[in-house]
Amino acid sequence: MEYKFTKENFSQEVVNSDLPVLIDFYANWCGPCRRMMPIVEEMSQMYDGRIKVGKVDTDAEPELAEQFRVMSIPSFFFIKNGKVVNASIGGMSKEAMMEKINAMIAE
Repeated sequence: MEYKFTKENFSQEVVNSDLPVLIDFYANWCGPCRRMMPIVEEMSQMYDGRIKVGKVDTDAEPELAEQFRVMSIPSFFFIKNGKVVNASIGGMSKEAMMEKINAMIAE
């Protein structure tokens, strides 16, 4: 299940999450973001119950994008215990994303 993170639910859903979190910063008009959507969706299903996967629309949530200093999209942040443990800018392969998720879960 994919979540939609907003400034209203961010503390509850991300900072205070019992599970590690993958955040996908995106925009609807962004081609590379659209190409990453099926991979992000697959990660959400593949790791269901082990991580929380959510999206932040940078156009709708500029404060969150600014908080994470997002300059390019897509940007992915891997968060555990409320802290960023890894980040990646731009598209990546399914295998590369799995590698980052597995590293986050293993920490």
